[in-house]
Amino acid sequence: MSIELIVDPPRTYGSDQASALLASKFVVPAAPPFMVSRPGLLDRVTEGVAGPVTLVTGVAGSGKTQLLAAWARARAGDRPVAWITLEEGDEQVSTFWTYVAEGLRRAGVQVPSIADGAVTRAVLGRLAAAVADHPTDIVLILDGASQLPGPEWASGLEFLLSHVDNLRVVLTGRWDPPLPLYRYRLAGELHELRTADLAFTPAEATTLLRLHGVDLGADDTAALLEHTEGWAAGIRLCACAMQGSADPGRLVQTISGDESTIAEYFIGEVLRIQPPQVRRFLLETSVLDAFTPDLAGAVTERPDAARLLATLTRENAFIQPVGAGAEVYRYHRLFAELLRAQLAWTEPEEVAVLHRRAAAWLVAHGQLAEAVGHAVQAGDWAGAATMVIEDFALGALVIEGGGGRLGALFAGMPAHLEEPETLMIRAAMAHGDGDHARAAEQFTHASKLLSVRGADDGDGLTASCFLMRLLLLADGADPEQVAHLAPVARTFLSVAPAERLARHPELRMLLLAAEGLARSGSGDVDEAATVLAEAAAVTAAGAEPVRISSLENLALIEAHRGRLARAEASARQAIELATRRGLGKDRWPAAAEVALAWVALERYDIETADRRLRAAQHLCANGTTGPGPAAYALVRARRLQTRGELRQASNVLAAAREGVSGTPRWLSREIAVNLSRLLIAGGRVNEASGLLDGWTDSPAADVAVARAALLLAQGQAGAAHEVARTVADAAGVPAPVALDAWLLLAMLADGQDDTVGAREALRRALRVAGPESYRRPVHQVWSELRRLLRDDDRLIVQYRALSPGAATADGPVTDPVVVEQLSKRELDVLRGMAEMLPTEEIAASMYVSVNTVKTHVRSILRKLSASRRNEAVRRARALRLI
Repeated sequence: MSIELIVDPPRTYGSDQASALLASKFVVPAAPPFMVSRPGLLDRVTEGVAGPVTLVTGVAGSGKTQLLAAWARARAGDRPVAWITLEEGDEQVSTFWTYVAEGLRRAGVQVPSIADGAVTRAVLGRLAAAVADHPTDIVLILDGASQLPGPEWASGLEFLLSHVDNLRVVLTGRWDPPLPLYRYRLAGELHELRTADLAFTPAEATTLLRLHGVDLGADDTAALLEHTEGWAAGIRLCACAMQGSADPGRLVQTISGDESTIAEYFIGEVLRIQPPQVRRFLLETSVLDAFTPDLAGAVTERPDAARLLATLTRENAFIQPVGAGAEVYRYHRLFAELLRAQLAWTEPEEVAVLHRRAAAWLVAHGQLAEAVGHAVQAGDWAGAATMVIEDFALGALVIEGGGGRLGALFAGMPAHLEEPETLMIRAAMAHGDGDHARAAEQFTHASKLLSVRGADDGDGLTASCFLMRLLLLADGADPEQVAHLAPVARTFLSVAPAERLARHPELRMLLLAAEGLARSGSGDVDEAATVLAEAAAVTAAGAEPVRISSLENLALIEAHRGRLARAEASARQAIELATRRGLGKDRWPAAAEVALAWVALERYDIETADRRLRAAQHLCANGTTGPGPAAYALVRARRLQTRGELRQASNVLAAAREGVSGTPRWLSREIAVNLSRLLIAGGRVNEASGLLDGWTDSPAADVAVARAALLLAQGQAGAAHEVARTVADAAGVPAPVALDAWLLLAMLADGQDDTVGAREALRRALRVAGPESYRRPVHQVWSELRRLLRDDDRLIVQYRALSPGAATADGPVTDPVVVEQLSKRELDVLRGMAEMLPTEEIAASMYVSVNTVKTHVRSILRKLSASRRNEAVRRARALRLI
């Protein structure tokens, strides 16, 4: 490969020229018409000349000379200033010291002349004595000193500094001079201004632009500063290009490093002085953004890349280290643009080669996104896709979709590419963007091509296929497919390359989450809960959406299984994560809100249930995916049922059965069972029977209890008892189903005047309801079973134990205060509250209106200094009022 940038050779000066005393070398440069006042930097120079050595280094055109010239004109005060402009050839000892002596003499310092010939230690001693005799501090500005090669002149200067106390040396240049700067740093005698210090501020840039007749807004000025990185010469060159433009703001977005005036500056000031092999190195590494010496060596195939980078950095050749610690470099943006333009012009076919080398090195060193970026720039889309897949990173695309970092890199992938790898990338991005139909289409196409290709797939492609299959099964799961695929995927994970799994823990999380959702969709709730809990326990940066989804789905399943405390904990974790991530309405975990409403309603905490339902309502609007909308319909129907609005509750569930797609099988069954019970309660027995007939293939206990209720409604009490008793006595039946079965048995016995049997069934029901404080099902049938409590203290204790505050009834209550005595009516209402009776039932038992009961409740809360009903009951018990 041959890459060459043709520039003029650097100028050289003979010793006869260097030895001549040119008057211009002692003149402080005049201020240009576009000079910008920089008082902050002038103050720093003043601070620096209080010590022996001040160093000002920066890239060409950063304003070093003009800064010191401005200081010499305005800030030197009474101190004599000896200004000497140095250039290549002045490093010869006799020449250098001749200029120094002449400069000091012109500044008013009485120093001996330096004769031609060797400058000995004795000569420097006489010079030091003359400087020391001067009554004030002397400022010696050596402009361009850093560029002088050789240590001789620097050794002499160090000798001079060590023997006088009133000499203040200021050195400028593009890199550090060969002085032992570390000694001065350790002694606190060195003051430094570097490229970053010399960068223009927004105010300074605005002033410079206006001096050129260019007026930019704040946003355009900020963009110009970002592009030029505050480089003074760059800002001025851009200002020159914008002069006279009717729309200078537009030009800000188009000016780049290959603009003619900027390119000429770089060529003349930077590239001209570099040897051919260094210019070639600069061109080849320009395809990189931030890079290490190893990466630069891999791209350029040069073993001396580290040495070249160190040299270029030291020379301030518009390359600089990034951050601290690690060796990472980058070019100035404008300089990089020029180099890339030159590379594309001189050797366009090499651009892709260099990008491929960079991609290969980066992916081998675990920098996937950077590697994919270079592969894309090389036009190697299949290679980029393969990198993602074989690095086990397809899960990141599933999580982020097209809006993530990897997705953005593949945004421009041509539509005609149909390799299995590119199709897999499209499938993952589509799934991440919520277009599951397109994801299925792309994955199906990829699977067909893989079967035709017949070659052994890599580990990454195998893992990607498992992931996509499980993800797509979650949308419409076949129980047999899930049961077959999930164990195989788990086995693969156990033998997959550990280092790649460690790099991408989100893959394992996604596989588990997809399996959990697929098992949930197929109705295997117990295994789904186990797998979703495992997925939620995985920690993976950036995979919080997967964890939130796992937690909210787990919360619904646990609520369905009757594990209310677990459901509440999972839902609260999901909401806490969503809050921490600042998720908006469109991404808020709707199912978590529904799960909390579900839990509150089952505990008969009506106030909380209503609040959570209101929060979930807009989250479960039309177009919302997942189980949230169906679960919301179920909980809302139950709430309507508690208010006696059976017809409306039935309508809500009927609409949910018809209009909500993608509902997990267990949730569809729960909706059908609840609707059938409502139809039975409304006397629509035939409709209920037809509904339950649709679940004849399901051995689920909840369907059996609903069928027992149907038999009872049809007058077959014996058959109903047999079915309900079978469910109640079975092991492993979920708590809410067992509770319904025992309550149904209590009603059956009570209907046959079997008080002993009814009380025993009710006792068993309350025992099932106790651990999770299941109150709604008990309240639902309480008016029919209430007489069973008479003369049965054990049942009364069990019943009262359902109250959330029962566990602390005998314990201390913080500051129980009765503001004023409760009336007899208020005590009656309070007892009803303690028995967890709804407001309507308390009103009926007291022969008063619902509004009157509500008034009494407000008075009770005020008198007991409580904010909620359960709190009032706890305080009343602590005060032994009830």
